[in-house]
Amino acid sequence: MPLDYAKPDGKQITLTVSGMGSLSAPHFLLVNPGGPGASGLGTEKLVFSQLPRDVAQQYAAFSFDPRGIGASTPVACGDTSKLAPHPASPYQPADLPQERKREGFAKQIAARCAANGKDLLPQVTTENAARDMDRIRQALGKDKIDYLGYSYGTKLGATYATLFPAHTGRMILDSVVDPTATTYQTQFQQNAALQARAEQLFAWTAERDSTYHLGATASAVKTAWNELREKLAARPADGKTGVSELDDLLASAMYGDWAWPSLMQAIASHRGGDSAGLNVAAGQARYAVDPGQLAYNCADTGWPRDWATWHADTAKSAMSAPLFAWLNSWYSAPCAFWQVPASPEVRIGSAPVPPILLLQGKDDPATPLAGAQRMRRVLHGSRLLVDGGGNHAAYLNERNPCVDDKAAHYLLTGELPQDGTCPAGGEKAAPSGG
Repeated sequence: MPLDYAKPDGKQITLTVSGMGSLSAPHFLLVNPGGPGASGLGTEKLVFSQLPRDVAQQYAAFSFDPRGIGASTPVACGDTSKLAPHPASPYQPADLPQERKREGFAKQIAARCAANGKDLLPQVTTENAARDMDRIRQALGKDKIDYLGYSYGTKLGATYATLFPAHTGRMILDSVVDPTATTYQTQFQQNAALQARAEQLFAWTAERDSTYHLGATASAVKTAWNELREKLAARPADGKTGVSELDDLLASAMYGDWAWPSLMQAIASHRGGDSAGLNVAAGQARYAVDPGQLAYNCADTGWPRDWATWHADTAKSAMSAPLFAWLNSWYSAPCAFWQVPASPEVRIGSAPVPPILLLQGKDDPATPLAGAQRMRRVLHGSRLLVDGGGNHAAYLNERNPCVDDKAAHYLLTGELPQDGTCPAGGEKAAPSGG
């Protein structure tokens, strides 16, 4: 692949693709798991194993590591693991020195990424990733490529459809990114949605007070959670899990309610004197610098370059979303100091696009429903199917016959369902091969 599509005969990069199914299948389904910056390799196997039998007979599934990721000429930011020791300081700074320390951490990450990725970083954009997808289509010998994208993968898919409408086949976008907002704006949209999802967790836990003993009302559980945050801020569990690690764990659990039982059992056990489960879970959810994710996110044009704006917007957001506002801002803070010029983005829907199927959880905290509704408006002729739950990237990852049947019919026939709603999904799907 050309590093720079403006110089197609210039420096080339590697793009790694993997597939599952027969090369003689009538349809090829290209899959992206989101991120941005998530490796796609292996996703095709998971998707293919969960497709209904009649759909799998018509499709082969493919995925890839997008440019800048994993096996496809990756972005490198050097060793950043020692910049922020754990247990980490609280995400919400108690004073100016704490805030300056985290601000310095973000500056160092941005500087290291710039130093290690001078040539690659300017070309790690959603537009170029979409152009890479069309090269994959050509390599697979298809006039049209079918596509399934989750989360950020919805933005990538919609960008591809806008650039290459004549080569866009049947496309499903699940957990839809808002096409009208900058990435900076979407993180503040997420904060309120994450807080609302946490309130659902507290209510769910209260209904199971006989199991977790954290309170018989949502308010009581919330109080117990906040008390735990204060205690871990003062004294991390076994010197490993402090308040920031707990916040990471909560944010991770918001993406799927199948994570709630293990989370609350770990909390209950910790309160009973056994912190082992909490430490393991928090270690798995702990934030780590993701160079690829930063590369794609920070390429957006919407990031303020003065920290005063970030501080003011985050403090305001924290008034209604105290558990997530500062966490979310620090996750993306290197974009405030990014040393690579931002790249103009393709305006999704600026060209006529074939009708697309949009799937969305009503209470999805990572990509709120309002964003999917806006995507529906800019992609004329598309359809939006909303399930009543809050799990992120739920299609094929949980069993929801209402969604699954309509999506399967679309994949088999190209006929879109009407806009509509479905009940919340059921159990999580069995792992591949299980």
